[in-house]
Amino acid sequence: MKIEKIEEARVILSNPGSRHCYFAWPTIARLKNGRIAVAASGFRLAHVCPFGKAVMSVSEDEGGHYSAPMSIIDTVLDDRDAGLCAFGESGLVLTSFNNTLRFQRSVAKEEDHYRHAYLDMITEGEEKEALGTTFRISHDHGVTFGPLHHAPISSPHGPLELPDGRLYWMGRRYDGHSKRPEGQDYLAGYDLNPENGEMTYAGRIPPLPGNAAHLLPCEPHTILLPTGRMICHIRVQSGKMAAKKIFTIYQSESDDLGRTWSVPHQILSDLGGSPAHLIRHSSGVLISVYGYREAPYGVKAMFSRDDGQTWDTDYDLYVNGISSDLGYPATVELSDGSLLTVFYARPQGKENTVIMQTKWRILE
Repeated sequence: MKIEKIEEARVILSNPGSRHCYFAWPTIARLKNGRIAVAASGFRLAHVCPFGKAVMSVSEDEGGHYSAPMSIIDTVLDDRDAGLCAFGESGLVLTSFNNTLRFQRSVAKEEDHYRHAYLDMITEGEEKEALGTTFRISHDHGVTFGPLHHAPISSPHGPLELPDGRLYWMGRRYDGHSKRPEGQDYLAGYDLNPENGEMTYAGRIPPLPGNAAHLLPCEPHTILLPTGRMICHIRVQSGKMAAKKIFTIYQSESDDLGRTWSVPHQILSDLGGSPAHLIRHSSGVLISVYGYREAPYGVKAMFSRDDGQTWDTDYDLYVNGISSDLGYPATVELSDGSLLTVFYARPQGKENTVIMQTKWRILE
């Protein structure tokens, strides 16, 4: 496989001149009216920050220009990764999640009175109302959104639309607390009713096998193939105190629309990168893009011509060379068959991270 860059990476979402200038964790999706939407967490101070909002920008010319970022989810807490799922004739789901006040206080430096003053204003009731995974639903292509809903799982890029109109969401169980739940399936799939926001348990991904059982699986992304098979790419990593560092991708498959899943198996090297976002190109090639946080840092792609049975890996879409605080790429196919990938990074000359994009194509 060969790839060709059409447009070098450039900034598309940022907030220059403000201390609230950290943007991260984007998702891109084509809306049912043909426009392209990019969602991210923005207007932050840093990686963990109580001022984060889930924002969205829209392009009417396939990524040439974007609207100013609009705030879609803005709770009193740290609204983070923003996912998107277009559905039906005009529907759109935007997802996010946040952290506890206790965690945010533990990260803020003692002398950071600006953050602490804000955190001290939030009541226990406000925290309880906002905490966890959140989402809002639009029925007019993202012009307006309904009330805030909560979900029992979290994933960076949100749900998947199935052929029968249902939305399927695979994520890690998350209620606002980051600890692995005892006695529960950690990666679980749910059916989401877009009319009322209700979620129904559908199935689970089995635990990691053998020597990988102690590793942390999280941040899955799922795609449905024309054959009816679903493929899920899972971020898998070691703990901070582990003797050996792991930061990679495992894959699991389902042949019954997410009710049962195969035991995950590793598809990248131990430090190959993560998390992933999957799409199927009109040529039939599966594409998974992922962040790479070892020097020189960047965003990579891998390809499969056999519906995910084998992968051709480690194609560079963007090389940063500055900071490992980057990644979470997501891709859409443009009308001419080329590809548009968004991600976050701290490029040269920037003090904080921004949302960037690059356009490229597959060369047969």
